[in-house]
Amino acid sequence: MKKINLKLTRIIALIILVGLSSCTDDSDIIIENNATGPVLLNPNSGSNLKLKIENETSVATTLVWEESDYGQNVSVSYKIELALSGTDFATPIAAGQTNQNYYSLTVAELNTFALAAGLLPFTEGDLDLRILSTIGSQASAKQVSEITTLTITPYTAQLPSLAVPGNHQGWAPASAPLLSASAFGETDYEGYVWLNGEFKFIAPDAQGNYAWGNIDYGDDGTFSGVLIADDESNINASPGYYFVEVDTEALTYAITKYDWGLIGSATPDGWDADQDMTYDAVNDVWTITLDLISGEIKFRANDAWDWNYGDAGTDGILDLNDGTNIPIAEAGNYTIVLDFGTPREYTYTVTKN
Repeated sequence: MKKINLKLTRIIALIILVGLSSCTDDSDIIIENNATGPVLLNPNSGSNLKLKIENETSVATTLVWEESDYGQNVSVSYKIELALSGTDFATPIAAGQTNQNYYSLTVAELNTFALAAGLLPFTEGDLDLRILSTIGSQASAKQVSEITTLTITPYTAQLPSLAVPGNHQGWAPASAPLLSASAFGETDYEGYVWLNGEFKFIAPDAQGNYAWGNIDYGDDGTFSGVLIADDESNINASPGYYFVEVDTEALTYAITKYDWGLIGSATPDGWDADQDMTYDAVNDVWTITLDLISGEIKFRANDAWDWNYGDAGTDGILDLNDGTNIPIAEAGNYTIVLDFGTPREYTYTVTKN
């Protein structure tokens, strides 16, 4: 009788072991009907976060929540989602994933998510936040927290821009050269553009795209530097390389044609005469190859000192009319490139051949 009981005990143990091993698949995990999802504890709904670029590596906020309760000891994964407030998470942004009940977002990360959701730089806007929990490798038994709404003021390092479509590039706004303002919220645009015939200015739409149908500016018909946005005339320019200035608040514009040269103690004619540079239309740069001696150089426009560039920090970024020069350490043959392609960040290279 004892032998029979012992054999029966072993059979029951084997059945239990097989049963346990067969439950490793997610589909075999049984979840109680009263399972509860995560409860967000921090930040509170209505929290106001003003993001600043100088703090981009700092923590903007740390999310903390009560863990989901699935009624048994299982591994839980949490996903953080953000969306433009009021959109019911139609296009959620995945902001992070963790197995813990907390998650930190840096200023730079939250700023990226806020802009991606559609918030405007330097303008308060609302984002909805929620936490999703799942279990197992198949991410099953999803539970969702209540929505918390945050007020976010994002930033951008990108300067506001205007496009300059025209005869010089086939009247294609999306690929037109750009002018940039001095800072976000400012309306003083500038940049260098090769012009050849008629052109105008186009503002971006809310998504930053340049297309016909957006606000566009032209001359008021007097061709005296006055802009208008309705019933405007195209502006005309003879072929050449121009410094273009536009103010969309003052409704003014100016174009100044510049040819560029190199001058300085390192050049063949010293400080007495320019060495003319050549415009490369394919690469949109000015270039010159010549022999230099040890000394200094700088760039100036139209063989005059009214408009010239040096480099105060010798960092490859040009400084306008600041009295600084660019050092040439040793004699040799050099190729020098002047690049005005990025508005307000004009650069150059000096390469010894």
